[in-house]
Amino acid sequence: MSANSGVGRSRPVMADVALRAGVSHQTVSRVINGSDSVRPETRERVLAAMRELDYRPNSLARALVTGRSRTLGVVSFDTTLYGPASTLFGIERAAHAQGYFVNIVSVTSLDRDLVLGAVEQLHGQGVEGILLITPQERAVEALVHLPPGLPVVAVEAGPEKSVPVVTVDQVEGAAAATRHLLELGHRTVWHIAGPADWLEAQQRVDGWMAALTAAGASPPPLLTGDWSARSGYELGQRLAGLRDATAIFAANDQMALGVLRAMHEAGRDVPGTVSVVGFDDIPEAQFFTPPLTTVHQDFNEVGRQSLMLLLDEIGAGARSATRVVVPPALKVRDSTAPPGD
Repeated sequence: MSANSGVGRSRPVMADVALRAGVSHQTVSRVINGSDSVRPETRERVLAAMRELDYRPNSLARALVTGRSRTLGVVSFDTTLYGPASTLFGIERAAHAQGYFVNIVSVTSLDRDLVLGAVEQLHGQGVEGILLITPQERAVEALVHLPPGLPVVAVEAGPEKSVPVVTVDQVEGAAAATRHLLELGHRTVWHIAGPADWLEAQQRVDGWMAALTAAGASPPPLLTGDWSARSGYELGQRLAGLRDATAIFAANDQMALGVLRAMHEAGRDVPGTVSVVGFDDIPEAQFFTPPLTTVHQDFNEVGRQSLMLLLDEIGAGARSATRVVVPPALKVRDSTAPPGD
């Protein structure tokens, strides 16, 4: 049965493409592997023949010939949190734009052994390099034990001078949120932090504290949530009863949403008697009541920078200690105003 005889046909092979294009199978192989030694008109004939025959190159065979799988690995963890999920999407989008496939291993928690096991699994699948989304301290500990010859990039956090890292400047983002509230005239700013074992939460606390210290403002007691709207709501209920709590900076937008509801139920007008700032700039933030002032993180840029840094590592054949910092941006909306009487 011929390669194009309809239902039940055999799968076309490279020799079929060569015959249709009138070239050798070596020329077809060069086209598939992106060689520059093929004339443009010949390349077009080969590509046209591949389309006509619906020929799909065997990626495993191609990897054996070229030593390149065009596949990258990502170690993430099972979460629906906006930040890590958006970072993962940004990485996938950037990888596909560069012609790479992505294999993802999601671990149930960012335990050191689970992270190392996921890296070993991806390494065994022949990926060219690995991106690790590492927002917690336990995951960062695993990075110093990675195979030395494996190109890796840590996304969001990583140990200094150990592996290349791409991150958003969390300290500056938190400081900008705090400064904004202080510059509006609030005497101090309350902070609802994320979980203590999250590096981003720690860095946002550092930024909040640095801005208060620089302004000579007394820091109120630190409150700690778990990133959920519920924890923001419960802590917001406590703050709603404090009339001197006129400015609140929540470490993510979900907790800020909980704070907004708690203030509404307590009869505290936002921003009339209390101003609220979040962090992340989730798509829904501008549709909160009132629209939420928040710190924007460019997750697409984080994904792109991470991918390009990993490709640099693969090309160089050596691991660097490069650290790429993506700047945040404060988005001022209607949830903040000067303190009322």
